Amino acid sequence: MSLTRLIAAACVVGVWLLLCLWAWRRARRHDAQQAQAQAALNAPAPDDTVLVAYATQTGYAESLAAQTAESLRAGGLSVRVAALDQLDMARLSGYRRMLFVASTYGEGDPPDAAAAFAGQMQSRPLPTAASTSTAPALSGAQYAVLALGDSEYAQFCGFGHRLNDWLHAQGATPLFDLVEVDNGDPAALRHWQHHLGLLAGRSDLPDWQAPVYETWRLTGRKLLNPDSQGGPCYLLTLTPPAGQTPHWLAGDIAEIGPRQERGGALLAHREYSIASLPEDGAIQLLVRQMRSADGGLGVGSGWLTHIARVGDEIDLRVRTNRNFHAPSDDRPLILIGNGTGLAGLRALIKARRACGHHRNWLVFGERNAAHDAFCGDEITAWRIDGTLARVDTVYSRDQPQRRYVQHLLREQAGTLRDWVEDGAAIYVCGSLQGMAGGVDAALQDILGDARLQALQHAGRYRRDVY
Repeated sequence: MSLTRLIAAACVVGVWLLLCLWAWRRARRHDAQQAQAQAALNAPAPDDTVLVAYATQTGYAESLAAQTAESLRAGGLSVRVAALDQLDMARLSGYRRMLFVASTYGEGDPPDAAAAFAGQMQSRPLPTAASTSTAPALSGAQYAVLALGDSEYAQFCGFGHRLNDWLHAQGATPLFDLVEVDNGDPAALRHWQHHLGLLAGRSDLPDWQAPVYETWRLTGRKLLNPDSQGGPCYLLTLTPPAGQTPHWLAGDIAEIGPRQERGGALLAHREYSIASLPEDGAIQLLVRQMRSADGGLGVGSGWLTHIARVGDEIDLRVRTNRNFHAPSDDRPLILIGNGTGLAGLRALIKARRACGHHRNWLVFGERNAAHDAFCGDEITAWRIDGTLARVDTVYSRDQPQRRYVQHLLREQAGTLRDWVEDGAAIYVCGSLQGMAGGVDAALQDILGDARLQALQHAGRYRRDVY
């Protein structure tokens, strides 16, 4: 063999050895990182630590989990991030708050890397009536799920839904309702970000993706509750750009675009339930003016109810909220809400009225009948013309003992069961803190947890809470 060939062969062998060394060192580094991450997970978590877990097939869920963690850390929260396959019930039970970013693979399957955890879900029996003597494993914990999927598949976000149901069955309570993302839909991701901002106590978190807004105009602002003990509540009317006829459905959301504050701060977008139909020619919102502890106006509500003038331009886009669309048939509908939650219910009632579906029962709560009967004349007219078969209102401050919508539901338990037996769907809109949890607990007591979950799976128990 010539000297040239020997040198060439030596070079090839040398390169091969260097590649082997590089691969070995990389594997060692990866193993060390994995061991470090696992050790961190095994270590006791401080009480305020938020767990962000992900189940990914392509890496997309992992990247969203990282962005979720960054958003929470921006609000000063302690966060741990882990792949779902690194977790089991023992580790989950160490956290009081958990966020899950879960992809669905194919027709409702978990990602390959989450198959082991999915197996744990199947092997751990769900609580039954016979096992109520012991507290569920995740009792006292709170969670939320960002479900990624493709609506081309019949089992859209199937694994995310199963994970959500399983967590609830293990005793955890939702921080907010499951968020579905269809093929990376930016609007759905901003809805998730909206909840992260509330959780982190930050109103100025930057958008992960730049949204496209249209320029609408504030053309009306009516105070609905003069002299109320609560914050002023306004019915806002926004008209679309000239020549445009935007379309939306009852249950959809108006996303108000971010704006530049004096001093250069960029204030994040805000979301509000739409209280009107396209046939009304405008989007109407019910917005309560909020104030901080120091008396300052709330970022979004202060702008819409006080700072912006009638005639000013407002950046707005409509976000589809399929989970809160009205039933397509004439089944009975029980509509439950409080405060500005009447907005979403109002649109649903309008949609039902337009379709001639009159078996509707409205349950609504506020502070005082004398000052807080939002849209009272309209509701009375719907009661008279048969659009609303039944209306029950409860005003918490009109008697010494506080009464809320959940108390009214318990008092009308028999009627509620009768409506459900007749095929009724239950729609809840309003505040997550207090009302939504109280209503959920009342419904569990009245119908039973298994029955309520069955209604949820069948699309007969839906919520738009904030």
